[in-house]
Amino acid sequence: MKEKIKASADYVQQQGIGPVSVGIILGTGLGNLVESVTILKEISYADIPHFPIPTIEFHQGKLIYGELSGKKVLLFQGRFHLYEGYDFFEITYPVRLLEALGGTTLFLSNAAGGINLSYKKGELMLLEDHINLQGGSPLALKNIASLGERFVDMSAPYHLELNNKAMAIAAEQGLPLHRGVYAAVVGPQLETRAEYRYLKIIGADAVGMSTVPEVIVANQLKIKTLAISIITDECDPDHLKPVDIPEIIAMAAKGEQHLIKIIKALLESF
Repeated sequence: MKEKIKASADYVQQQGIGPVSVGIILGTGLGNLVESVTILKEISYADIPHFPIPTIEFHQGKLIYGELSGKKVLLFQGRFHLYEGYDFFEITYPVRLLEALGGTTLFLSNAAGGINLSYKKGELMLLEDHINLQGGSPLALKNIASLGERFVDMSAPYHLELNNKAMAIAAEQGLPLHRGVYAAVVGPQLETRAEYRYLKIIGADAVGMSTVPEVIVANQLKIKTLAISIITDECDPDHLKPVDIPEIIAMAAKGEQHLIKIIKALLESF
């Protein structure tokens, strides 16, 4: 595993990507942040040794190095999911590459269903905790101790100072930003009425199919982490409607405009 990560890092560095401190993993429908970046180098995932390739049409699969709000950033345009057939090492590979390149801070975004019915489509939720319902862990692998501590503390998986800054920025700019608990499931099917009721009972405010594995590895690697969900559909079990993927993508694009403002302001505060 260490040899694979080193080979990937060596290749990326040979392509002119220098040391970076901030990485951003862009989730479903959240690729427009790239338009705000002054791109210095762009590499296809397919060209990076050992790097996985997304199988979802709206995850483009590009590593982008550039400047945003005066800071050098590394953007992962496209992520990996358990339901695509990847294992947890592959799903979290971008986080390990970020750390190998000097990364100390990670921003993540995702599209999520709103379990908390006070959340509306297109609004944002700052993750302050999560529930892992994916049936496994990126730390439950052979030889994982060679990459960091196996028994990682998860009492505060999301960096408190970053979260407080994000809330302050949202308040200053008049942007709706909820704080809540994200439940990570396998997917790719969406939940049944009974499953939505169960998620509410156990304390979830939103549900999605990503993010948590990356956050676990980020904590193993001592990377400061902030994650924000865009609520793309309202999961009311008593008034459940058939899934509308185009609407989910449209709601992700709507919420992305607020998310971009928050990320830019966070970077300016560093």
